[in-house]
Amino acid sequence: MSDVTNAVARLVEHGPAVPVMVLASVAALITTAGFHAWWSRRHGHAPPADDTGARPPASAAPGHGAGIVEAAAKTGTDAGSGAGSDVAESALWRMRTTVRDTPGSLAVLCAALAERQVDILSLQTHPLAEGTVDEFLLRAPGGLTASELAGVVSAAGGADTWTERADAHDLVDAPTRVLGLAARTAQDAAELPLALRQLLGRCTIRSLPATVGAGTAGDVPPEGSLEDTVLRLRAPEGGLISVERPYLPFTPAEFARARALVELDARLGPRIPRSRDVLTLPEGSDITVRRADTRDAAAAKEMHERCSARTLGMRYHGPVGDVDRYLDHLLSPRFGRTLAAQTASGRIVGLGHLLWDGDETEVALLVEDAWQHRGIGGELLGRLVAMAAETDCEHVYAVTQASNTGMVAAMRGLGLPLDYQIEEGTLVITARLEPAARAAARPPRGERIGKD
Repeated sequence: MSDVTNAVARLVEHGPAVPVMVLASVAALITTAGFHAWWSRRHGHAPPADDTGARPPASAAPGHGAGIVEAAAKTGTDAGSGAGSDVAESALWRMRTTVRDTPGSLAVLCAALAERQVDILSLQTHPLAEGTVDEFLLRAPGGLTASELAGVVSAAGGADTWTERADAHDLVDAPTRVLGLAARTAQDAAELPLALRQLLGRCTIRSLPATVGAGTAGDVPPEGSLEDTVLRLRAPEGGLISVERPYLPFTPAEFARARALVELDARLGPRIPRSRDVLTLPEGSDITVRRADTRDAAAAKEMHERCSARTLGMRYHGPVGDVDRYLDHLLSPRFGRTLAAQTASGRIVGLGHLLWDGDETEVALLVEDAWQHRGIGGELLGRLVAMAAETDCEHVYAVTQASNTGMVAAMRGLGLPLDYQIEEGTLVITARLEPAARAAARPPRGERIGKD
């Protein structure tokens, strides 16, 4: 496995055809992981369209294949009241069950599904020490409920059966999905947490510091650890990546795939896409919006020094004497994505953060005083929300002070449904990224006049 990732890293560093070579290399990795596809129907799958968030949220179904939360996250409810054998009234299901590792066990299960007019669209196997976990994508008659489907499987010898509703995004076969995730990770370090979520389904991913203590990197061996519903991996920068999925144990094959993605990320080192947009603000000034990371910490600190105490207090909700200590966390691609607004001279005058907070997503803005009220905050926020929509986030939230009218106005300017909660002067504004609302989300207000 390390030989494969070494080769991927060298190819990425020395050639422009990054995705093609990464895909070819990781294909070998997937083969060794023991994945077997029965048959599948393929569906378009592409990385996020623009790394500066310039494209507004799409009005189609969420994401580009799948995202932070799998598109199939609606659990066991009745599919409908149509005729059981009518294809037009069929429903897609994802199902996982454990069968005995004996000849004919899988055949019995497949025959039982066939008797109920259930079509097996794809199958992958996860060998265990005792038994085998089989994961199916099924097309079932619309009248077949989750409990009835589980009953059919149980009667045919399946155990510990888990089902959830799926949709057309799940028709992407597993090799195609994993290869796409590897390509995205190779292009952008901030994609790793998202790629892990998309690979492993509904789960909570946390990045922990490289300190010695319970649950941190000092307790985890270099190859990582797998404990039923929790897997832990050493992060490339020395910390720890913890993944939890309480509703479904991880298999060794899933652990191996997750470890391979993290190893690929470590081999490639720090990286962010280099594209940038030059925009004209409503008042006529040109501004450049680009991705930022920890290499911009010095410039971000200089912006802090130009900001008033009131502006910093609005952003960080407390004493401003040590706000610089937050920068390494905020700018790290391991915790999210950052957009910087800079002048023609290269001075950073605004920062926007999209932060992965467990299974939640936070947005935050800071614009230095001399550049406020020119549309920069709204421009950054619109792009951050577009990025969140592209990764299948269902909502984003902003934490600010009730007196921060600029942030309130920027959130209202999104054109999305908003929820407000206030307690002791702290205001939490949540924007719901429902499919219909995404289509109504306004595009960034600046006019693009060029792209590097």
